[in-house]
Amino acid sequence: MALPLPFMLLLLFLAPSIISSSPIQDPELVVEEVHRSINNASARRNMGFLSCGSGNPIDDCWRCDPNWEKNRKRLADCAIGFGKHAIGGRDGKIYVVTDPGDHPVSPKPGTLRYGVIQEEPLWIVFKRDMVIKLKQELMMNSFKTIDGRGVSVHIAGGPCITIQYVSNIIIHGINIHDCKQGGNAYVRDSPSHYGWRTLSDGDGVSIFGGSHVWVDHCSLSNCRDGLIDAIHGSTAITISNNYMTHHNKVMLLGHSDTFTQDKNMQVTIAFNHFGEGLVQRMPRYGYFHVVNNDYTHWQMYAIGGSAAPTINSQGNRFLAPNDNTFKEVTKREDTPQSKWKNWNWRSNGDLMLNGAFFTPSGAGASSSYARASSLAAKSSSLVASITASAGSLKCRKGSRC
Repeated sequence: MALPLPFMLLLLFLAPSIISSSPIQDPELVVEEVHRSINNASARRNMGFLSCGSGNPIDDCWRCDPNWEKNRKRLADCAIGFGKHAIGGRDGKIYVVTDPGDHPVSPKPGTLRYGVIQEEPLWIVFKRDMVIKLKQELMMNSFKTIDGRGVSVHIAGGPCITIQYVSNIIIHGINIHDCKQGGNAYVRDSPSHYGWRTLSDGDGVSIFGGSHVWVDHCSLSNCRDGLIDAIHGSTAITISNNYMTHHNKVMLLGHSDTFTQDKNMQVTIAFNHFGEGLVQRMPRYGYFHVVNNDYTHWQMYAIGGSAAPTINSQGNRFLAPNDNTFKEVTKREDTPQSKWKNWNWRSNGDLMLNGAFFTPSGAGASSSYARASSLAAKSSSLVASITASAGSLKCRKGSRC
């Protein structure tokens, strides 16, 4: 029997939200899914199903496997949150980086740049420990995984990683630090194209118009601009299990207050350790789920915003500095209270230490927040243990990571 015309029109209207590749997601449903993952991991641990289980659902998905090195691509099924569907190079071949050298326009086979610019999906691993000093930004192509497990890989001392108008990127297990500006030079971004790049900002990881991106278990510090910046309509991003230290503007999420395309940005920030020497972090637009992170140091503030972002902070640990001027976790940038009082900033189950305090605003009792809080994040009192292995891991073949 033919479907009634109104019903067919409704299906056509809903189709974009049904297609899994669409980056726009119902934020509260994603939050609920994150909570289920955390609670399920904790339940399995309590019942003894995973003798090495940590309660961290990402790690418990793959780190208990002593054969992780032979099952590397299993990692692609372990993300949670808005970047969950970032599959990276899961469906492609393994590419082995054997050469730490770099050429921005004519990269040699065996170098990291040669792998990341290819058109086909690739899961990129490293033959040995290496320090890669890039000569220009590393322009990634879609469907790539950079997987540093099993060796010590540093991208440092030059321009670093750029994810521009591409999707399905996983960056895991590498050290990114001391990143410099690049540009005013030609740079290749695919086997068939290279173009002139103006000056870059000097970010550790720059996501520019990118979607379905997952940055996990990286150690980031001391870059010229941001450690991880997501701007110009980027969305569907998960930033998890990273260790960030010694930096000023840690994460810029949103290009500017006037770039309204970023209002659709959706980012999950989970299980990270924000450590020594950090100053400020600033999401502007969009929806940010900040769950079970450890903030052990800040000089100005821990969570801020300037263009009515939605911030859902759950189960984090905030240790304030001794300076009484900077006890507040939150900061509204250059905005009068008459405006920010309507921004949806909520704290649920956060642990406030050394006088730290979170200034909430907006519709705290709204149905959306009630749904988001219906499954509690893991207790903030356990955050230190959940994030104890944040940053790049020292994995060795033949044993659990």
